[in-house]
Amino acid sequence: MAVSRTARRSAPGTTSATAPVPGPTGHPLLGSALDLRRDPLGTFVRAQREHGDVVRVSAGPPGLRTVMYCVFSPEGAQQVLATQAANFRKDNVFYEEIRQTGGNGLLTSQDDVYLRQRRLIQPLFTKKRVDGYAATITDEAEATAERWRNRPDVDVVREMDRLALRTVSRVLFGADVEAAVDVIHVNFPVISAYITGRAYSPLRLPRTWPTPSNRRAEAATRAVYEVCDRIIAARRSNGDEAAHETAGTDLLSLLAQAQNEEDGSLDATELRDQVLVFLLAGHETTATSLAFALRLLACHPEARARAQEEIDALPPGEPCTAATMDQLPYLTRVLKETMRLYPAAPLMGRRAVAETEIDGHVIPAGADVLISPWVTHRHPAHWTDPARFDPDRFTPDREAARHRYAWLPFGGGPRACIGRHFSMLESVLALAVLLREYDVEAPATEMPVTAAVTLQAVGEARVGVRARRGRLAAESMPLSP
Repeated sequence: MAVSRTARRSAPGTTSATAPVPGPTGHPLLGSALDLRRDPLGTFVRAQREHGDVVRVSAGPPGLRTVMYCVFSPEGAQQVLATQAANFRKDNVFYEEIRQTGGNGLLTSQDDVYLRQRRLIQPLFTKKRVDGYAATITDEAEATAERWRNRPDVDVVREMDRLALRTVSRVLFGADVEAAVDVIHVNFPVISAYITGRAYSPLRLPRTWPTPSNRRAEAATRAVYEVCDRIIAARRSNGDEAAHETAGTDLLSLLAQAQNEEDGSLDATELRDQVLVFLLAGHETTATSLAFALRLLACHPEARARAQEEIDALPPGEPCTAATMDQLPYLTRVLKETMRLYPAAPLMGRRAVAETEIDGHVIPAGADVLISPWVTHRHPAHWTDPARFDPDRFTPDREAARHRYAWLPFGGGPRACIGRHFSMLESVLALAVLLREYDVEAPATEMPVTAAVTLQAVGEARVGVRARRGRLAAESMPLSP
């Protein structure tokens, strides 16, 4: 990106210092490419421990080398995401690959397009509006609990992906959920792997070339587009009748109705782009948090018992509602600690517009900048014994004493996640329903993960489930050894 010398001199926070940014030497020809391929998250953790809070990482052969400036401190993350957000744009390869596949929705749009979309969509995510989805969340969690009956163990990664996908699909599509879930469940992993593979590859072949990868991704994208377009077209053609049948409360109806004098409304393509963003961000991220929370509680029986004691104190026989979340402070802390250890978005990329100083180091104009919640959440200056699972890190007094950007699973600044409250509500209520009915157990072993569009477990994550009470307890099989 070309930036004038005037822009570099006048940009806020710029400096004339020329001290080089430290970083790993890596392989003479490939830099850190092999390390990043084997263990990207571990590579970034080691980079912070060995080189500090601003690190230059290069990967790839000469002529095709990618250079990243990694910013690991909470202060640096705040500068990139908030105080100087205008200087760090979503112009990098990763977001461009998402745009090319999933459209220009709220996750990837910028400038006036983003501001217009945000103004139209923000009213749909008020706390009052989101709280209205509590019954849907609870219904899907109860259906999952019922499906676990007579099963000695479950793969929580697969199960929570299904739960979160069905929940967000019902919130989006209302009665049309069944038409979308199977198509999305089959095709989203193909799309996610394709985006990640292209974003991290030093050589990106044109999408129009008929390679096996391009053809698989095109077929998967087309299938998802078609089901979304079909539902949107049917909803618009039915007009008031469809809105009446769904009581006008599903998100697609609200998106279709969203308009104001300044910004107009969303056309069919824009509607699809937003739906795709919500399907991706609204199910993969929450599924990750739920799966890892169950896994951590299964490995820490004392924390599980404490959470269940809190759940058991809820009024018996009453359904979980949005107000229930306020009665579950420890379970909420469990979720926050899970999101510290396993942030669903472990890496966040930007591109610098102008030369900028961060933590005493110069970031050049046009540089790719990486924020890593995975690393920041393990920063030894901000987290004591950072690898340890300790939900009480998130008591109110300890949260207040910490830097605001030491914990950033939802990003921060003007582009912080619009669905934060929905994700927290869904996760806490779903965990409450499942833990009310089941004990979960697992060996206290590490679960391998990797970074794709979102954090991904490598392989299955099986957890033993034992029914606690009621008819489920009477009919459930014993926990397998």
